Amino acid sequence: MTLAPENSATPDIVGTSRLTVVIPHLNGFDALARCLGSLDADRQRFGKPISVIVVDNGSTRLPAAECARYPFVRLVEEREPGPGPARSHGARLADTPLLAFIDADCIAQPGWLSAILAHFDAHPDTAVIGGDVRIARVDPARPTSIESYESVYGYRMQLYVERDHYTATCNMAVRREAFLKVGDFAGIQLAEDLDWGRRATAMGYRIDYVPEMLIETPARATFAELARKWDRHIGHDFSEVRSGKDHLRWIARALAVAASPLAETARIMRSDRLGGPNERWLALTCVTRIRLYRCRKMLALLAGFGRSSAAAWRNEG
Repeated sequence: MTLAPENSATPDIVGTSRLTVVIPHLNGFDALARCLGSLDADRQRFGKPISVIVVDNGSTRLPAAECARYPFVRLVEEREPGPGPARSHGARLADTPLLAFIDADCIAQPGWLSAILAHFDAHPDTAVIGGDVRIARVDPARPTSIESYESVYGYRMQLYVERDHYTATCNMAVRREAFLKVGDFAGIQLAEDLDWGRRATAMGYRIDYVPEMLIETPARATFAELARKWDRHIGHDFSEVRSGKDHLRWIARALAVAASPLAETARIMRSDRLGGPNERWLALTCVTRIRLYRCRKMLALLAGFGRSSAAAWRNEG
């Protein structure tokens, strides 16, 4: 498969399927190969044609070899940095009534494709759906503390959909007509999934949680990576702190974050996403460590230290 011109319409892409899967990609060649392999395996179980558009977002090389193994995959490029613009580019190139989004480092589990189509067919008033996300263990017999933590707290998809009215874009599907009306995903200056979900909800579109729409994704490899994630969130939130009352609320919030692990013990003990006592202990130690880190970071920003972190969320690629 070659890099198709963006205005081309080949039989593998247009007119043969109801669903296009859009995958943003940046230098994750092995992960992308695994993702495409999982989609191909599910496509064969599914028994119906699909289209896949991989949108490269500035990699050191194009993942042409990884994509060329599958005739239903089209590879294009998006120069504007950020997964939001990459997803939007792919979605606008698609010519199927349904769109799905999965990240390049995720693995579609058996039945992912059929769950998407079955739910849309059974719920014609639903415009957007979000599925479940599980953490893939590198060694299932020896889970890490971060794998254990993120199994409980990393992707609380049902909560996002039912309380916050959005779904993470790593496992999302939408009717193309609704996507075009809501508009593109935001760039790296915003949390594009939350922003898009709020816009869709404001326009009256319904979002459903579909647990059968299941993917797996790796946990962050190190505590430093997990901390950087929270640096971005804290920086984003702190950019809205202005008045003296805001400062007091910020201090109260920071202290509540530090105390919160005491209340998380029951959640961890009840979770069906963790194995035995050791994995639950690992999750508890990690949630304690990250929440103490968050408290310290929040108070440091208020005191005037580490202000570069307040803008770090703008620079996430």
